[in-house]
Amino acid sequence: MSDVTYYVALPFVFSEDAVAAGEAAECLSANAAVVRAEALSRKPGHAGAIAFSRTGDPSSGDFSDTKLIRKFGDVPDDLSAL
Repeated sequence: MSDVTYYVALPFVFSEDAVAAGEAAECLSANAAVVRAEALSRKPGHAGAIAFSRTGDPSSGDFSDTKLIRKFGDVPDDLSAL
């Protein structure tokens, strides 16, 4: 199988002592992920959001590092766990 690129909008929500990742939303394109992330960053209770992509082979589970497309609001600097 060939490589596939996934585009994702990921909100960050306020937790008791920090900011935590919320529920990710898969999007059809990089632009759609940016629009969705901006909207998510404005929702009450959300600190911010990011749009990112990952490319890889779903059948083998091999994926490249996450590529940040854009971030909105207050999100962690270290996104290496994505």
